[in-house]
Amino acid sequence: MNKDTENTVGESKEHDNPSLIIGRNAVIEALRAQREIDKLYVQRGFSGSLVAIVAKAREAGVIIKEADSRKLDYMSGGANHQGIIASAAVKEYSTLDEALSLAEERDEKPFLIICDELEDPHNLGAIIRIAECAGAHGVIIPERRSAGLSFAVGKASAGAIEYMPIIKVRNISETISELKDKGLWIYAADLDGELWCEVDYSGAVALVIGSEGRGVGRLIKEKSDFIVSLPMKGQINSLNASVAAGIISYEIARQRGNMKEINP
Repeated sequence: MNKDTENTVGESKEHDNPSLIIGRNAVIEALRAQREIDKLYVQRGFSGSLVAIVAKAREAGVIIKEADSRKLDYMSGGANHQGIIASAAVKEYSTLDEALSLAEERDEKPFLIICDELEDPHNLGAIIRIAECAGAHGVIIPERRSAGLSFAVGKASAGAIEYMPIIKVRNISETISELKDKGLWIYAADLDGELWCEVDYSGAVALVIGSEGRGVGRLIKEKSDFIVSLPMKGQINSLNASVAAGIISYEIARQRGNMKEINP
């Protein structure tokens, strides 16, 4: 079988995490109840009843990750995980149409934030919080190579996750094409672009924030209408993803009239 693998390095202990579903029966019932599951962690080389559970999860579109027993022990805090742990979303995902309808209800032009393979849950949570505070109508994340709506993301959002539509899509590039067809302009935050505060954001906007380390993917940049950059005056050549998202999001909000310009 062709499965993703994941090691134990750099993981935080999550045994008290209410978004984790631990053990075979618990996972079976969660799948039967059609609970939104982001990832299923299964012991490497699994066999027996785990095969049927994994097959059912695949049918439901759940991402499967093989893990060694040490990782599962660590995640479960020593509980009897029986070789399987599911990471469930703490909130139901929304659709793109629901986010765009929210903009229409507010009589505002759409403002979305696209997270391109952002894997740090604290960054994603912070961006959700920024999106809610800056008046965005939704945050888009990909199914794979992205943090999901875990307990850590919800905690980092400081409650904003309850109010902000989060849309999980199969393919960011295809979603950008769909957004452009709907009249949105795509702005990618990356190096060597136009100065962020000299760009017009007054229309329908989708802001792309790249992953930690890699930034915005090449194809996504090519499909974007604008590349916007924040000047780096020190020795470090980039900002934390959520910090960059905050600076640009508030410039978007200012230009769209959601707040008054502050004069010195």
